Amino acid sequence: MKPITNPAMGRWLWLSALVVGLDQVTKWLAEGMLDPYRPLPLVPLLNLTLMYNEGAAFSFLADAGGWQRWFFAGFALVMSVVLVIWLLRLGSREYFTAAALSLLVGGAVGNLIDRVLTGRVVDFIDFYVGNWHWPAFNVADSAITLGVGLLLLGSFREGRGR
Repeated sequence: MKPITNPAMGRWLWLSALVVGLDQVTKWLAEGMLDPYRPLPLVPLLNLTLMYNEGAAFSFLADAGGWQRWFFAGFALVMSVVLVIWLLRLGSREYFTAAALSLLVGGAVGNLIDRVLTGRVVDFIDFYVGNWHWPAFNVADSAITLGVGLLLLGSFREGRGR
């Protein structure tokens, strides 16, 4: 019988802490070194551009009047708790899923800190091709994207019997 929790999997939360730390440091540096909405070319296809997002992904609900701050903060908090519980229930050899969940938790908490402290998320990575710009993002967003990708990849691996 599988245990209800596997506290040993909690060691994966170092990855979450690393994501939160990198996210907060890079946001602090971006705010200290960049002028808002003024691109700083880094390499072809990539600028550093300080922007603020009061909504969710792609600025969804950014103009909703303020209630979205606490809605998204609450959602991030609930999801983080759910993901940590899921992590603690993993089997001892489920490393792939543990890494994915840890990245998701770190990303959610990184953006949660911004929402609670300032009501907006700091974004500064500006990927573009020609005149088309992907919505700006940050380290937390990157960790969330990577975590989701790993979960999807893991589900395909399981479906094939590894």
